[in-house]
Amino acid sequence: MTDVLLEIDNLSVDYETARGDLKALRNISFDVRKAEIVGIVGESGCGKSTLISSILRLIAPNTRFRSGEIRFDGSDLLKATEREMRALRGDEISIVFQDPMQTHNPVLSVGQQMIDIQHRSKAPKGEKREKAAQMLAAVGIPDPEARLDQFPHEFSGGMRQRIAIAMALMSEPNLLIADEPTTALDATLEVQIIERLQELQREMDCAILFISHHLGVIAELCDRVVVMYAGAVVESGDVRKIFHEPKHPYTRRLIECDPGHIKTRARILPTIPGEVPDLANIPDGCIFRDRCNQATERCMAHVPPLESVGEEHMAACWLNHEEVTA
Repeated sequence: MTDVLLEIDNLSVDYETARGDLKALRNISFDVRKAEIVGIVGESGCGKSTLISSILRLIAPNTRFRSGEIRFDGSDLLKATEREMRALRGDEISIVFQDPMQTHNPVLSVGQQMIDIQHRSKAPKGEKREKAAQMLAAVGIPDPEARLDQFPHEFSGGMRQRIAIAMALMSEPNLLIADEPTTALDATLEVQIIERLQELQREMDCAILFISHHLGVIAELCDRVVVMYAGAVVESGDVRKIFHEPKHPYTRRLIECDPGHIKTRARILPTIPGEVPDLANIPDGCIFRDRCNQATERCMAHVPPLESVGEEHMAACWLNHEEVTA
């Protein structure tokens, strides 16, 4: 498809450890189209961070790409040289990290850092400073020209995250990766950041890969959703279909555990029993089987394939397969 910007095709990534290979990602496949927002959701340990580092090729020394491709604008990033990757990072692909308090250099002013980001530009320093002020204004920082001379500690957490977004968008990238950018913020600031991201995405016409634990944020912001569990994609599709007609038990349990779906007061909040399996010793069958209250004998023995369950809706569950073949 000509409108596909990022395509992950059958990607498997391991970490070599003393206990054996830890299978962090297994046969991951999905795409991000130009000018759309795709959400990645799942528990801690599902592989979201490994996926991001694989796309950017910022990986640990013990990382091994076992199979698959990561195609960005048609080119396989796993075959790119380090020089080619450095040219892409921050220019074609930018990232906003999770913790705004750890993003900036504490000994340089915000303005100096935003000027340094434009190191590939041959424009004079005055123009770079003017562009930095414009970006601060775009993310809602008041009196941006004067605040360029301030240091990171002089800003609140919410403002620092806005500045991080401004820095990531300085080069007008085609793809912005947002790694849980609202996790460290309170609910009011979270709403403001989401609204600002939506506005900037429409203005710059860039694609966003948005990673989050917060289902409410995913539902509000994203066009499509990819649900990951224990290093695998278990469901993907249009955001409305995922939230209104989930086809995988894990997705349903995630939605049930979202506080926004709890209608009555309860002393104990709902949870998904059990833990994410050991990825260095993956059990046979469905990876979610030990935590699923609908598991059958087939789930114990065979891994369900990720198959279509509707228009642009995929799920990996034998229950859906039985419905189709019944």
